[in-house]
Formats: sequence, C-alpha cells, structure tokens
Amino acid sequence: MKKDCSLVIMAAGIGSRYKGGIKQLEAVGPEGELIIDYSINYALEAGFTQIVFVIRKAIEDVFKEVIGDRIEKKAKVSYVYQETNDLPSGFEQYGEKREKPWGTGQAILLCDRVVNEPFCIINADDYYGKEAFTKMYDYIQNEMTNKVDESALMGYRLENTLSPSGTVTRGVCEVDENNFLVELIETRNIQRKDGVITSENDGVSLTYKDETPVSMNMWAFNETYFKVLKEEFLVFLENLGEDAMKKEFLIPEVMDKLLKSNRMQVKVLKTKEKWYGITYKEDLAEVREHIKNL
Repeated sequence: MKKDCSLVIMAAGIGSRYKGGIKQLEAVGPEGELIIDYSINYALEAGFTQIVFVIRKAIEDVFKEVIGDRIEKKAKVSYVYQETNDLPSGFEQYGEKREKPWGTGQAILLCDRVVNEPFCIINADDYYGKEAFTKMYDYIQNEMTNKVDESALMGYRLENTLSPSGTVTRGVCEVDENNFLVELIETRNIQRKDGVITSENDGVSLTYKDETPVSMNMWAFNETYFKVLKEEFLVFLENLGEDAMKKEFLIPEVMDKLLKSNRMQVKVLKTKEKWYGITYKEDLAEVREHIKNL
C-alpha cells in the first residue's frame, strides 16, 4: 500500500536581492508557466498526494490568484502562513519588532498543522528537474520508515548548479561509502575558473570535482521530525541573545547539529538533473531557455 506524502513548497522568502516583484510568481514557460508549476507537476506525476504552500499573509491574495486556485483543481492543497510573531509561548516578544522571517526551520515546523505523513521540502523559486521528485518519492515509499532519526537529501552534481553570472554559495556534502551524509559545509564564492571548480574564502582556495554532491535544499523527512524540530527551535529561541532581530533558524544548520550529535542520519540521493534558480533577475533568461528546450 502506497504511503501518502506531501510536497512542502517554501515561498515565504522576502526575495530582497531580487528586483522585479515577487520572484516566485515569475513566468518561465512558453505558456506562462511558473517554476512552481513544473515542481508540482513532477511531484504529482511521481505520486505525491498533497501540496503545501508556505507563504506570508501579505502575498496570500496574489499567490492564490496566480497559483493556488489553479493547483487546487488538480491536487489537495493546504496553506501555512509564516509570520514573525508565530512563536511558542513565552517568546512572543521577539516577533514584535522582527521584520525578516525566522528561516526555513520555522517554515517547516509550522507545517505540522497540516502534514501528518512523510514529506519533501523544496524552494518555490528553484527548478529541481523531474528525476529528483521521482527519486525522492521512491525513497519515501521504499526506504523511509517512521524512525525519528531518518531523512534524505537530494544531492546535485556541483557542475550542474553553477551560475554563468558569477560565484555561488552551495552546501557541499561529504558522504560516506554508503552515501550517508557526514557533513554539510556551507561554502561561498564557488565558480568555474580556467576549467576547474574552485572556491576562495578567507585566503583559502579549494578545488572540487564536477560530481561533488551539493544540497539545493530538497529534503525528505517523516512526520516524527516535527518533534525534533520543535525541540531545536526552543533551544534556538532561548539562545537568541543580542542578535534576536537577525538570527535565522535554518534547516541545514539544524541538520548539521543533529548529524554531529548522532541524532539524525541523512541518505544522500543523487541526481544528474541540472538545477536552476532565479535568485537574481538576470537568471530568468537561462531558466526560460532551458524550459523551452525540454
């Protein structure tokens, strides 16, 4: 019997570096399709049974008009609203002056209100490719159990995530012989230079193989993860200190902590799909060209 499984799409980001409106709502396909449309289509084809949108109340009307109302006609859809003041009891004061959302960790934690089954998370403005959704669904159906320490991460070949516009930041994955994650290293200033992929930070230069696996924030968890995430969020809030207005509760950082304390194991699935994102307005042309050539 097939398990129900949800696709959680994180679309609450402010997109402060993107000068062109709400980047999640940019058309990239020949008939005006959005990147979200491709993600949802691939997920439904793979077998996912619910689509969960994490958005902000401020964009609810336009989001539903452009995306949600249309998707509801072909899939079960739920909404989660990520707001700065949606905090556990005793910490409400931190949300009063906060402008920036609390990060991907809070976004996923809020989904426990509508998700009661295994789930996969993605960014709304990233193109992950069809194979990634198929592999993630197959993992959930055939390998994932309800153990609290079990999860998966889609690993992309580093060469397939580079930008022609300049350097990028990637979560470089160190894996063991069984493709389990050992460490996730957030690495800045990655680019291909003279035919070689390199990064230079603080005077240290590193080189990488084309096939080096990197995380593009596509994870799979079972429903027991919410309990772990809630505990970690409380620890995060208790230690905010002077940076209460800036600190973010991020899934990669949470997972790195859980890995190092042996409280989580992460199977790194691998795909040869090319990843595309539209962090900057200039990225749109390349994404549209790729979609046109599919």
